[in-house]
Amino acid sequence: MFRLRSLARAGVVLLLGATMLTAGPGPRGAAAAGPAAGRRPAHVVVDDPAGYVNPYVGTRADAPDRGHGGGAGNTFPGASAPFGMMQWSPDTVTYQHGGYTYDDPRLSGLSLTHISGAGCGDYGTTPFMPVLDGTPTASSAFSHSDERVAPGAYGVTLDNGIGIDLAVTQRSGIARFTYPAGHTASLTVDAGRAFNEASGELTVTGNTLSGYTDGGGFCGTSNRYRVYFHAEFDRPFRRVDTGSLPPDSPDSLDSGGSGSSTVSGSSGGAPDAKVVLSFDTGPDHAVTARVGISFVSADGARANLADEQRGAGLAEVRARTRARWNDLLGRIAVAGGTAPQRRVLYTALYHALLHPSVFSDTDGRYPGFDGRLRNARPGSAQYADFSGWDVYRSQIQLIALIAPDEAADIAQSITDQGVSAGYFDRWTLANGGTGIMVGDPLPTMAATVHAFGATGFDAALLLRLARQGRDDPRQRPGHEAYDTAGFVPAGTSGPGASMTLEYATTDFALAQLAARLGESAARDDLLRRSANWRNVFNGTSRYVQPRDADGTWPAFGPEQPDDFAEGNSAQYTWMVPHDQHGLIDAMGGGAAAVDRLDTFFTELNAGSRLPYAYLGNEPSLNTPWAYAYAGRPDRTQDVVRRALTTLFTDAPGGEPGNDDLGQMSSWAVWAALGLYPQVPGRAELVLASPQFPAVTVYRGSGPTIDITAPGASDTVRYVHALETDGRPSGRPWVSEDFVRRGGTLAFTLADTPDPAWGSDPADAPPSFPPTPTPVPTPVPTPVPTPTPVPTPASTPASTPAHRPGGTG
Repeated sequence: MFRLRSLARAGVVLLLGATMLTAGPGPRGAAAAGPAAGRRPAHVVVDDPAGYVNPYVGTRADAPDRGHGGGAGNTFPGASAPFGMMQWSPDTVTYQHGGYTYDDPRLSGLSLTHISGAGCGDYGTTPFMPVLDGTPTASSAFSHSDERVAPGAYGVTLDNGIGIDLAVTQRSGIARFTYPAGHTASLTVDAGRAFNEASGELTVTGNTLSGYTDGGGFCGTSNRYRVYFHAEFDRPFRRVDTGSLPPDSPDSLDSGGSGSSTVSGSSGGAPDAKVVLSFDTGPDHAVTARVGISFVSADGARANLADEQRGAGLAEVRARTRARWNDLLGRIAVAGGTAPQRRVLYTALYHALLHPSVFSDTDGRYPGFDGRLRNARPGSAQYADFSGWDVYRSQIQLIALIAPDEAADIAQSITDQGVSAGYFDRWTLANGGTGIMVGDPLPTMAATVHAFGATGFDAALLLRLARQGRDDPRQRPGHEAYDTAGFVPAGTSGPGASMTLEYATTDFALAQLAARLGESAARDDLLRRSANWRNVFNGTSRYVQPRDADGTWPAFGPEQPDDFAEGNSAQYTWMVPHDQHGLIDAMGGGAAAVDRLDTFFTELNAGSRLPYAYLGNEPSLNTPWAYAYAGRPDRTQDVVRRALTTLFTDAPGGEPGNDDLGQMSSWAVWAALGLYPQVPGRAELVLASPQFPAVTVYRGSGPTIDITAPGASDTVRYVHALETDGRPSGRPWVSEDFVRRGGTLAFTLADTPDPAWGSDPADAPPSFPPTPTPVPTPVPTPVPTPTPVPTPASTPASTPAHRPGGTG
């Protein structure tokens, strides 16, 4: 799979293409550092990374159900292009939010749209289901041994002998249904069905079928959308029957000619918006269907189909989409490692690139949040389906790293959502907000994209809209108290403690964007507000806690989930990514922080009711990297590798929690690289250690990051030395400039920790505290002041301030 040649000579092993050398003595289990100073390693290239993807991962509920979306990744195994509008995937009778439960051998249909990994269900629109002899069926049995799953394609042979093969482009798909001899080839299409309550309409004309499905109700909310479809068949219809009627019903539709007939209905009533199509197949017993979808119109769906397929056969469509997957997956190329390690990596990268979803048609049209048709910028696409609370942490950074053009379009799409909606929602689906979860994550995502160098969007407009939205209760519930008292009180507008931390993080990210745009007044104001985390940090308990409106602290325990979104105080206390040094100092210094982290990681996935890590959910994901700020990056190296190798596997149950539209998978990718984007709104990367001996990250816009770590393995994971661009370095982080321009990292690793490397406080990753400014607090009782924490003199938002926190 890898374009590498191996040569063993005179005790030296060379992996040509990765420039890896192993020779000479070193620490126990160590391998020598990478290339000599000034010599850049050759790039690693992967021939077919799609071959390592296992789309089943995340479809079985092997993780504990902590009450936040089930114990599965909630992914789906079907056909999708990168960032695809259409995800044509099988659905099983036993429901799971991705549509597919691995342990249920009953296929109920092949629906056209899905979301991967969410903790609630939606889409699942317009399922197609091949059947025999014009008889609808609720399900058909199948075996995994008869399935064929791969990026961009899906196939299965059902127990009744029907063969199914699917391939997709971004906005369309092609299916080949093969039927056993001696049976009439039939197919049901249900426009009135989706995962949630739905209705729809379809029209049969000649050998085409078109219509729409109205769906929505994500997480029980009122969001609604309409998905149009247009299907063309290579065989004329022998018979067209409404789906709920037997084939000899007088209400069956004539197969004939150029006339058209329309059927409408809903999943909750009659008549069904469902037809049963029957075909004369000829000697090959096969029917080919081409389907386009659109959120604009049925004509738009037809145009998307024509523009993207242009008459290509199923094999050609499948090959072209696989090539697109290989292009994107190959932008992280690894050498060495085991086959399971490569499967975990490339499956995680695959899941991280399924969303956001392209939302505009090939002509650029899409419906805005106001219902009006709008146009994406020429040469760009509009994107939808933003799991904001989840993906702002590391998934959008991964896209910005390897696909900056797409990332810039995503940031512009966020901006355009703000324009058409009048505010930024937290979790958006199609062209509507759902209002679920907490915080203000969409502006954070756009600011972070800009920090990674994907600047091709209207960042000034984004900043202006985001600042306006700070005063909009739809965007920031509880903003009045946050802007005056400096925190969201408990029990007023939601989980106030976690909301305060989330708003402070967004204010920091926007401050960084303002600094990059030269808006110093906005930067200073936003940076000051980013310190509001201190107002929910109790200097006595040294935990982030809920706080009442009068400034008092209610009864509290670190394990309590009250006033926190899907977590507890022990987990959320670490969620101050932009001022880790300030947090560590407030905890009592580096040694105290390390002791707390050691206890915290006694369990890696404890759920929200125990005071330990919950790495199956988002609020804990940044915490393993906190050790690097406290002077013990060797502990980061250990915890990250333990989490990667014990919580993630290449099996169907190989995720520790919901994938959340790629967020959980993105964490696994960063962990395998030994890098992490700790601070939203910034592009520095904190280091652990790479899992693979050689890695090349292709940024898509030209720069590359080449990483060598000879001997790297699951046990050889501790850093003893590092060269950055050929120069020795004790810093467990790399700068924004390094990330943007590219460079080399050459690690010396061992199987024993080296507490000294990276422990110098001067080498710690940067924090970005503002100059403290008193904020008026109009409450009956003055807000108690947490334990004073020394803060350095005023620091520009773009300049890191190192806050020594002890070495532990």
